Amino acid sequence: MLHGRSLRRRRSRGGTYRLGCLFAGLVPGLWNAFLDPARRHGFLDGRNLTVDLREYAQHVDLLTQWADELTKSRVDVIAAAGDAPIRAAQKATNAIPILAITDDMFGAGLVNSMARPDGNTTGVSILAMELDGKRQELLIEAVPGLRRMAALADSNRAPVKLEVLQEAARARNVALSIYQVAKGDEIVAAIDTAHASGATALNVLASPILYINRQTIIDRVAALRLPTIYQWPDTAEEGGLAGYGPNLIEVFREPYGRQLVQLLLGTKPAEIAVEQPTKFELVINLKTAKAMGVTVPEALLLRADKLIE
Repeated sequence: MLHGRSLRRRRSRGGTYRLGCLFAGLVPGLWNAFLDPARRHGFLDGRNLTVDLREYAQHVDLLTQWADELTKSRVDVIAAAGDAPIRAAQKATNAIPILAITDDMFGAGLVNSMARPDGNTTGVSILAMELDGKRQELLIEAVPGLRRMAALADSNRAPVKLEVLQEAARARNVALSIYQVAKGDEIVAAIDTAHASGATALNVLASPILYINRQTIIDRVAALRLPTIYQWPDTAEEGGLAGYGPNLIEVFREPYGRQLVQLLLGTKPAEIAVEQPTKFELVINLKTAKAMGVTVPEALLLRADKLIE
């Protein structure tokens, strides 16, 4: 097991840094944003930085094996996105730094402190539960007269208080049904079932797997003319009706990419506070709204940070 002193001694001889990644999939824009701070600090993938990327969107069952393999290969840092890969990495090692990004680091028990996490895990907590609820409110506002809606959830996530979403919907006289999927090939069937059950709007809850499969979701809900809101604003720019949350590329560059640099330079995870996004954007795609026959209220349009026309 490599600790700080031995890492610095090996690197002083010009050794190669090794990064293991457990991501749902490779998104070029996010990948470049994530590695950008490292590159600016002289960590160049393919030269003095070796990256072992494992894409788990269709292979959740292999996470434990992959985490063990990364640990045995003695990577310097394991970057993991989502509760399931983080837990797999934590089970595999208590010494190699784990750079995590997921819904609720503290609430899921992945760290015991945000300010000074004890152990080998730090990273970014994206306030997913709060934002899932906010997106639900925005969707109810975007579809006047809504009475039945659905939420698409990732069953691989740590248990979340989905009943809170249902109670909040009931308070607005809206019935909410939740459909859980474990992998990408279950998504279309879940959406079709939600639509057949009478849902006239869909909230895509926070999930790396749902994000990686966002184009499948966009295409299916377009065919069904089912108004849908997404976790990230950029999804609305890609054709979704609406997205609300932090700018994902910015989050992957700063703070996630910056934290990677700190760990590669030998800073202990316990010395790096878990960070949270502070800026959130609402993007509405008016072309998609028109195609779906949705007239978004003017009051909501005025609050949007960006309109796609």
